[in-house]
Amino acid sequence: MHIDFVYDVVCPYAYLASTRVEAAAAAYGATVRWRPILLGGLFREIGAPDDPNTVMPEAKATLVRRDIERWADLLGVPLDRPTDHPRRTVGAMRLCTLASDAQRPAVSRALFSAYWVQGRDVSDPRVLASIASQHGLSAEAIDAPGTKAALREATAQAAAQGAFGVPTFRVGDRLWWGQDRLDLALSTLASAGDNGTGVEVDHSPRVFEPMSAGGRSVTFVHDFSSPFSYLASTAVERVAARHGVPVTWHPILLGALFRSIGTPDVPLFTMTQRKQQWVARDLDDWAKARGVPFRFPSHFPMRSILPLRAALAEPKATPAIYRAAWGDDRRIDEPQSLASVLADAGFSPEPLIEATNDPEIKERLKSNTMQAETLGVCGVPTFVVTDDRHEAPLLLWGQDRLGMLDAVLSGWWPSA
Repeated sequence: MHIDFVYDVVCPYAYLASTRVEAAAAAYGATVRWRPILLGGLFREIGAPDDPNTVMPEAKATLVRRDIERWADLLGVPLDRPTDHPRRTVGAMRLCTLASDAQRPAVSRALFSAYWVQGRDVSDPRVLASIASQHGLSAEAIDAPGTKAALREATAQAAAQGAFGVPTFRVGDRLWWGQDRLDLALSTLASAGDNGTGVEVDHSPRVFEPMSAGGRSVTFVHDFSSPFSYLASTAVERVAARHGVPVTWHPILLGALFRSIGTPDVPLFTMTQRKQQWVARDLDDWAKARGVPFRFPSHFPMRSILPLRAALAEPKATPAIYRAAWGDDRRIDEPQSLASVLADAGFSPEPLIEATNDPEIKERLKSNTMQAETLGVCGVPTFVVTDDRHEAPLLLWGQDRLGMLDAVLSGWWPSA
């Protein structure tokens, strides 16, 4: 059994993946095939911007930078982001292509280390010549027509197979994108990948000192309009309960937040068709891993202001509303249909529907959204963790950061 690891050393997430892909695969009895490509060439193949980060709102860009640093910290690997990142890596990726299958892992790791640890410029021919020499390779062959053609072919093949970014993992005909999807990809090779809590696998080899639950709390920032919020809503209480930490549910109006920080109202619609297809499959993967129903609503995108106000009036109704929208494909954005959902869940719908017109409830939703923006929230779900030992709260963005939340509640606290 094997897993293909598609990468470019320019990507910090690909670097993080490179530090653990071999050991993770070995735990599943699999081997790794290292597949170098040129990320910029892949973007051009699929019609994506050369550097998607340049069109990212600042709030999101800040969280992404912190996320990279936190993953490095959690995994216990060094990372020093170059001030002039991104650097050109065409020569470096040709060198990876030039290496034999047996040489390629070591050559690639040397280039990843040069870029992300040692601060060396891998666009410098002298740096490439040094690394090539250390592995018995010819620096002159980096620019040979055959090497150039091989890298172009590998990049085009990755695009043809459905890749749209790195790192990408390929098992059979299936692709997974992102270093945090490695365990999902490997779990297809064996049934031992679940630790009994979904797929919140412990990514870190480190052991943390247990902490008292006192003085810690989790605020779950969410909106019914988001499938990612739905998936997180099915697991956040369980993760926090393992550590005796309370969860406060904090509904916000995501559309209002997006408009304020300069994000499209429905980011999914701005993605390439290929990425949209991957997101749909990724959502299914996570739902299956967590053992929860999931159906993409036939009436998406939905207006969530009505159910959000109802949830503020009766927080206990939140799980039932999420289940109706994302598990059963029931409308929650009209008074009559929402009333039916609430009644089926055992709530008296009339007072809750009436409460959605209460000025105080309306103001609380606006206030919740403004508070989230002030904290630096750029999307949902976001887990806001407070701890008496730390002055500032910690923000973790994304339903796929529940494993990181578990690590935080286990005693780890990132420096970034």
